[in-house]
Amino acid sequence: QVQVVESGGGLVQAGESLRLSCAASGLTFNNYAMGWFRQAPGKEREAVSCISRSGGSVYYADSVKGRFTISRDNAKNTLYLQMNSLKPEDTAKYYCAASLVFLLRCPGGTYNYWGQGTQVTVSS
Repeated sequence: QVQVVESGGGLVQAGESLRLSCAASGLTFNNYAMGWFRQAPGKEREAVSCISRSGGSVYYADSVKGRFTISRDNAKNTLYLQMNSLKPEDTAKYYCAASLVFLLRCPGGTYNYWGQGTQVTVSS
């Protein structure tokens, strides 16, 4: 049974940092591209960042480029998202997902397994 579990969310002030983690089990982690998505209340889900199987290719949404860094540790079956200089508009529920293909812009329809999400709230 595949499980994808996010952690690390919380309430922070604007300008602060958070590091999200995503632990995957029940799948061969290094066979999957991984992605981070977010959804704010009343808004559509959007892709934040994704990373190829080896970590050699990454994509960032323009809104987070230069502030967020995605990484993965295939030995630990874990995906990370380092979020710096957080802004109130980053407030959302953040989801981790796994895909058998890596495509730029991380189209959500190509992701097979999803976590339950972790809430990130940034106060001004």
